[in-house]
Amino acid sequence: MQQDIRDKFKNYKEENVELSKNHSIKFEALLQQELHQNKPKKNYIKWLSVAASVMLLVSIGIQFYPNKTSEPIITKNDNDTTTKQITLGNISPEFNTIETYYTNSINLEISQLDLSDENKELVDSYLLKIAELTKEYKNLTQELNTKGVNDATIDALIRNLQLRLQLLQRLKKQLNEFKNLNTKQNELQII
Repeated sequence: MQQDIRDKFKNYKEENVELSKNHSIKFEALLQQELHQNKPKKNYIKWLSVAASVMLLVSIGIQFYPNKTSEPIITKNDNDTTTKQITLGNISPEFNTIETYYTNSINLEISQLDLSDENKELVDSYLLKIAELTKEYKNLTQELNTKGVNDATIDALIRNLQLRLQLLQRLKKQLNEFKNLNTKQNELQII
């Protein structure tokens, strides 16, 4: 495979090719013709810029279009004065996402509870605590409306939602432990 290049050139004979006398003139004419030829402009760049502009306008429109999943601002009419009720969900889209997540999670946990006569007291005690936290959440929302939006109230609202979810998760865990304990006791009685 390895060959010496000098060996290749030993047998090489240069061919004598003669160019026509006006070769350089023909070459220059062809070169000038190629250089000064009008190339058709590519229209896809124009269309690409139009498409990008349309996409930009559509995305801006979507960004500022009212979000239908957020709760509407409730208005109360007392003696012809209109006040807007502020909730955590209509402060900003991020808070709306947080509130929706926690309320959906709380509702899901409540719907998945296994109620029976044996665990009724335990479930009732937890649901009583959750009802107190729900009442406190409504009071915090009223405070948000009277004192205005502030970080302390927003943090308290979020902590309230988190605490309710944690209580439900703890209840679910205790119900599973209670169920497992009853299953083990039944197995021991059978043996």
